[in-house]
Amino acid sequence: MRNFFYFFLFSNLILCQAPNDFYKIIDSINAERLKNDVSTLVNFGTRHSLSDTISNYRGIGAARRWIKSEFDLISKQCDNCLEVFYQKNYFTKKDSERIIHPVWVNNVVAIQKGLKYPNRYIIMSGDIDSRISDPLNYINDSPGANDNASGMAGTIEVARVLTKYKFNNSIVYLGLSGEEQGLMGGNGFAAFAKKNNWEIIGILNNDMIGNIEGVDGFIDNRSFRIFSEPTSFIETEEERNSRRFYGGEVDGISRQLARYINKTVKTYMPEMNPILIYRLDRFGRGGHHRPFNDLGYAGVRIMEAHENYDRQHQDLRIKNGIKYGDRIEGVNFDYVDKL
Repeated sequence: MRNFFYFFLFSNLILCQAPNDFYKIIDSINAERLKNDVSTLVNFGTRHSLSDTISNYRGIGAARRWIKSEFDLISKQCDNCLEVFYQKNYFTKKDSERIIHPVWVNNVVAIQKGLKYPNRYIIMSGDIDSRISDPLNYINDSPGANDNASGMAGTIEVARVLTKYKFNNSIVYLGLSGEEQGLMGGNGFAAFAKKNNWEIIGILNNDMIGNIEGVDGFIDNRSFRIFSEPTSFIETEEERNSRRFYGGEVDGISRQLARYINKTVKTYMPEMNPILIYRLDRFGRGGHHRPFNDLGYAGVRIMEAHENYDRQHQDLRIKNGIKYGDRIEGVNFDYVDKL
């Protein structure tokens, strides 16, 4: 999580703090708290977006209420410095083949208002929901420890630490639902931001930040990837023609955001190895930065360097000696602490 902190501190222009305080803030990240939060999310059994919303112990409803309660607690500890609320979107079968019955997709939002530019926002997001092999299976256990309890826990931890300080710009700590059903939560919240005329500096999509062991057994606890699209999805024909004439095919706002994060990490965390990936996302895959990119906002996906597909979108089982499933033992919390 420390890489995210540097981006916030240096792009958001922290107020009333000496430069040395930056490192004190970074050192406040707590791997044990991250582990406890991931454990809590895993223990809801499944967080599938179509799962139980009534139970206090199982399902997406219990998970999002717990996340909101954590944001509420953090706000209480900082003299009500957060505006905490649900942002809701209603989806039916016509919206996605993965919506097999009508559902409210509820995002959990916590806004720390900036002192100088309250309508200028930096958004850090994690996904609430989880899935197993069948994206329509909302009954069976789906722990989703790395994908994406790790990212959601990271977002909560950032809120715990940064709310102790004041910033020029507003920060949004955001739990998004419906990612596995077709980026539903991100689509809804991006439209909400657009409707409210938010000026967004950047979106940091915090997705899968806990795995250090690749499917081939290679272990790397220092590297991570930053995905970014080259140019704006909604550029005009005039802008496209100008770019073709003057160049700048890799100089879009999301790509520049990725470079800024890369430079900041190399300067202040030289032990880490950020890898710039000049793509919107992995081949054939999607993340919750995309809906924001689709509306013209700068946004990137930050994630582990080495994926383990035995642990990703898998039914919980043991086959031929291989333990499948996104379980908590597959998350390295010292690595989460760094990212």
